[in-house]
Amino acid sequence: MEVLKYLIFEYGYFGIFIALVGGIIGLPVPDEVLLLSIGYYAYLGRVDLLTALISSYLGSIIGITISYLLGAKLGLPFLLKYGPKFRLSHTRISKAQQLFSKRGSWLLLIGYFIPGIRHIIGYLAGISRLNFKIFMIYSYIGAFFWVLFFVLSGYELGIRWYFIKQSFETYKFLIYFTVSGLIALAAIFFFFRRKGKKV
Repeated sequence: MEVLKYLIFEYGYFGIFIALVGGIIGLPVPDEVLLLSIGYYAYLGRVDLLTALISSYLGSIIGITISYLLGAKLGLPFLLKYGPKFRLSHTRISKAQQLFSKRGSWLLLIGYFIPGIRHIIGYLAGISRLNFKIFMIYSYIGAFFWVLFFVLSGYELGIRWYFIKQSFETYKFLIYFTVSGLIALAAIFFFFRRKGKKV
């Protein structure tokens, strides 16, 4: 947490931008905690809310675009070789590939909110040669809502943010599991609903 605080106050909006680029690419940056912190510091008046939102958004879309380009240029062997060094295990990559083959561009839209997917989905989109315009539309919209949700959550929580942050750190895996489960249930529901209409 102190590292994030130092990054924000020492390097300002550029620090926020770089941290989000690195986090999306796969560096060990706690993205959600960073965005919540940004919102909280905006609430305290230490950073400007709009500028912080723009910096966070630009960092997110530049990060996932770099991932896409690396995937398109270097392919799956690059991801398998260097992924584990950036918290992207072979198991996680394999699961993400399966999801991407089923959901494709829609996964770019919601992938930011799914643990383990945010850091891989850009690479997979590039590896599969997904049309760049489609990639931009879905991933950039997804990034917008992801950044907006977490930064504004940190801002709105205000004085209660410290206690929420502690709870988030303690129960983050439970939160991730719950959110992932809800998204999975929604996807299954719409899949069978669509399938039922075709019959």
